[in-house]
Amino acid sequence: MARMKFLVDAERCIECNGCVTACKNENEVPWGVNRRRVVTINDGVVGAEKSISVACMHCSDAPCMAVCPVDCFYRTDDGVVLHDKDLCIGCGYCFYACPFGAPQFPQAGAFGLRGKMDKCTFCAGGPEKDQSQAEFAKYGRNRLSEGKLPACAEMCSTKALLGGDGDVIADIYRERVVRRGTRGAELWGWGAAYGAPQKPGAQPAAPAGKKS
Repeated sequence: MARMKFLVDAERCIECNGCVTACKNENEVPWGVNRRRVVTINDGVVGAEKSISVACMHCSDAPCMAVCPVDCFYRTDDGVVLHDKDLCIGCGYCFYACPFGAPQFPQAGAFGLRGKMDKCTFCAGGPEKDQSQAEFAKYGRNRLSEGKLPACAEMCSTKALLGGDGDVIADIYRERVVRRGTRGAELWGWGAAYGAPQKPGAQPAAPAGKKS
C-alpha cells in the first residue's frame, strides 16, 4: 500500500505561488483560509534566499492527532491525515501542536471563537461519501478517488513540490541529490537544480559514446 507524502525541493521553488492558487481554485477554500502557502527565508539576500511550499505534511506520527480532545483526526490506508469537521470543536489545540502551521480557522470572533478547523487534505476529501456534494462542500475535491495527485503538486511548474507515493518521491529526490553532488562546489542555485545554462550559440553536448 502506497504511503502518500509531500516533498519540497527548495532548490527548485521560484516562489510563483502556483501551488497556492491551484489549491484554492480546486477546493474552493473559504476566504481567509490558506491550506498551502509559500514561505521565503532570507528574503532579498542574494545567494541565501530559499522558498518552500508549506502545508499539512501528513505526518506518520502526527502531533495534531495526539492533542485533539475529541479525536476528530484519522489516517487513511494511504497514510493521509484527515479530520471530521462534524466532530471538530474549534479548540485550536491542533494549531499549536502542528510545526507547519497547517490547521486553519475561518473565524476570529469574540471569546476565541474560531469555527471548524480546515487544512490540506492531500486532495483526498473527508469522511463523507467519495465525490459527494457534502464531501466537496466541507473538504474540497477528492482527486485521489479519481486516480489523480494533489492539484498543488500537479500544477508546480518547476516540480519543486512533489506529491504521491513516498517511495517514488524518495527515488526522484535521491536522483536529484546524486546529480547535484557530482557538480563539485556548485551545490546550490539554478545550475544545481536544472543544470548549467548553455552559452549563446553553443551546440548541445553529444550523447555519451557518440561522436559529433
